[in-house]
Amino acid sequence: MPTAPRLPRASDISRAPSVSTVPSRRRLFFGAAGLLVAGDAIFWAMLAAVQSNSGIAAWDAPVHDGLVASRNPAATAVLTAVTTVTSPLWMTVIGFAFALGWAAWKRELWRPALLIGAMAATFALSTLIKHQVDRARPAAGDFLLGPDDALSFPSGHTFGAGVFLLVLAYLFAAGRGRRPTSFLAFAAAAAGTVLVAVSRLYLGYHWLTDVLASLGLAVAVTGMVILADGLRSARTTRRSAGSAAHRP
Repeated sequence: MPTAPRLPRASDISRAPSVSTVPSRRRLFFGAAGLLVAGDAIFWAMLAAVQSNSGIAAWDAPVHDGLVASRNPAATAVLTAVTTVTSPLWMTVIGFAFALGWAAWKRELWRPALLIGAMAATFALSTLIKHQVDRARPAAGDFLLGPDDALSFPSGHTFGAGVFLLVLAYLFAAGRGRRPTSFLAFAAAAAGTVLVAVSRLYLGYHWLTDVLASLGLAVAVTGMVILADGLRSARTTRRSAGSAAHRP
């Protein structure tokens, strides 16, 4: 005898992706691609300026000299604390500690691993670019925190802090799903990254183009993280929907 068609159960409906998920995910992918393209464009523009010693690179010396001349005890204390906490070593320690705490509290591995992976990629990419470009830092006499013989382009402090803060803002916003909260999270991350960049300029360790290149790289890496997270989410949704459709 022919069997009557099975009516969808409430559990099937709850597991199926909602109609609103598709445009939302599409916006996520376009936004991530926009970040990746914009970040890459900023980085390559800064690299071209440095290698040709033209364009915005002409502002490197005036910005450096102006910040050195404007130093005062209050600003020095604040920006010294900022640059100390956001050193590549401390960023690595903070990133790992945060990811481990997140994994233990939320009992999930993907997003903590995503944060750690982004931080590791940042360190490797920064080291590679520094040695490829081989740019010298400003005069050592202008350093406020002692000698530093590392290469200048890009700024490891700015790159690492930017990736940590921006990726963390994305993961926080993705978990909350509220636009005002998401905007505030990204605004705070952007402000924090700019503050780190200013600290590196003020303390005399980098040129303007160094930190701008790092800002571009941080934006690009964040775009890659969002794409990776979105692709995994889409794959998980399709798998769940397929399982629900074949369930008797």
